[in-house]
Amino acid sequence: MAWAVLLAALTWTSVRTDPPTVREQRSLNQAGPVVDRAVGELARAAGAAALLELSPPRIAAGCRVTPFAEGARLRREISVLAPAGTEQAVLADIADRLPARWRAGVGSGLDGPELHADAGEFVAVEGRPTVDGRLLLFVDTGCRPVGSGYQPARSTVAGPEAAALTAALTAALAALGRPGDAAPEPVTAPCPGGGSARTVWSAGGPGPAASPDALAPLADNAPLLDKPPVYAYRTGPVTVLADLAPDDTRLAATVGCPS
Repeated sequence: MAWAVLLAALTWTSVRTDPPTVREQRSLNQAGPVVDRAVGELARAAGAAALLELSPPRIAAGCRVTPFAEGARLRREISVLAPAGTEQAVLADIADRLPARWRAGVGSGLDGPELHADAGEFVAVEGRPTVDGRLLLFVDTGCRPVGSGYQPARSTVAGPEAAALTAALTAALAALGRPGDAAPEPVTAPCPGGGSARTVWSAGGPGPAASPDALAPLADNAPLLDKPPVYAYRTGPVTVLADLAPDDTRLAATVGCPS
């Protein structure tokens, strides 16, 4: 009986004082800042000229932390320019620019080269090519307790960045002959050296299918990406990504991190 009491006391003390040692003990709210910082590191490593878009955070609930406890996972993604034939080199360059403690590397996957890294706190980083001249880099917590939940840092576009992002979207919409409003709040990630990478969107609304030819003058006829229905170009510090699907027009304007 005395041993049972001692074991219970030791277990209680360990739970109260020892740092977590497995992912299942770290909650989503604890992992959230790690994920956000990792996205900023990826944005810096990709370079402002190659960063195309920061996607909104996605939380998937209903996974199982243990057979008896439900959890959730947080995933954030960024899209990076990688023309056909350069995917491995771009991934390798990004891996070289990531913090050494991440132990980032590029190897062969089922569908081409893949980047793998460890951002710490059991947060995984991966990257792989898509089919249209882009790389998708994502940061994933895996399933873990929700805790108080993920709370993204709230940030509004202000100062010169606000003017640049708004001007870029307004010019693109005007060229396409579409109305639209930018999202009132951007998706952001903290840059390692200060400041933030950020993306704002505008939906062009219904109408006939838009042509990338209308955007060519804004790109000085030198787009970063021209893979219909996807078109991307750079204007000043802003990268504009247009998805000109037949039933929808979607524009994203992004400012990256300093290299």
